[in-house]
Amino acid sequence: MDDVAGKVAVVTGGSSGIGRGIALAFARAGMRVVVTGRRAEHLDETSAVSRDAGLEVRALSVDVTDLAAMRAAADEIEAEFGRVDVLVNNAGIGLTGPVADATPDDWAWIIDVNIRGVGNGIQAFLPKIRAHGEGGHIVNTASMAGLLPIVAGLYSMTKAAVIALSEALHIELLPEGIGVSAYCPGPVHSNISSGTALRPERYGESGYAPRDPGFAEFSKTQPYMTAEEAGERVLLGVRRGDMFILTHPEFAAGVIDRHRAIEEAFPDEPVDEVRAAAIPFLIASPVYSAENRPPAPRLP
Repeated sequence: MDDVAGKVAVVTGGSSGIGRGIALAFARAGMRVVVTGRRAEHLDETSAVSRDAGLEVRALSVDVTDLAAMRAAADEIEAEFGRVDVLVNNAGIGLTGPVADATPDDWAWIIDVNIRGVGNGIQAFLPKIRAHGEGGHIVNTASMAGLLPIVAGLYSMTKAAVIALSEALHIELLPEGIGVSAYCPGPVHSNISSGTALRPERYGESGYAPRDPGFAEFSKTQPYMTAEEAGERVLLGVRRGDMFILTHPEFAAGVIDRHRAIEEAFPDEPVDEVRAAAIPFLIASPVYSAENRPPAPRLP
């Protein structure tokens, strides 16, 4: 999708942080952009920020855990703009802590938002992308925590699920000219950590202590990537059709070590050729082949 001007993009969780950075990058590239979110003040702020930048970003209040509401939003956007070309499933919560401390409600909440929310986005908007028959793109926001599940148990679980889902969907939709990316950012200035303070009542009590109110201010002093740069990297990945959109080269060595640990865990035994011949669809895909891997990205 190198030519993105005029394309219609929907960014869930686009009212702040990384989602807002993605929305602004898309709008600067000439795309028609709709963001969704739950907090009215964040939606209003995104609208104001975009206006101040001379950009137009439409804002809708939608909860990604509500499939009916997501489908209604998809219908409304299609009716207003005539089509949908790009979906960014960015909404998520950063609920972190030891796995053993999580309550059943912690499990339910993070799965509902971080996994089912992505599924709801796909169910609501993929039919709209398919409808015009001109291809499109889906970006599912995961995290480096999905590739290096070191300190964020349940969060890493959900993000690893999003990565696997994105790869499977990438393979499924290639014949239709619809690209799918797993977006795995490292630390970015956003409000994902403070979002857990707005826990819906239906998800009861958490097993984790409330985050120190000073943590958000401390995070602002850290040398994290800006949301604007993170958004530009998503735009580049969409234009390139990347299956993986990674942001921080600082994580490369750790991911390589992890992959080597996985590779070296395979039994040191000859391959059963008869068995391999019976399951070729399970053991490899052309999308991972060297000839199908694009060169490493670099922002202009």
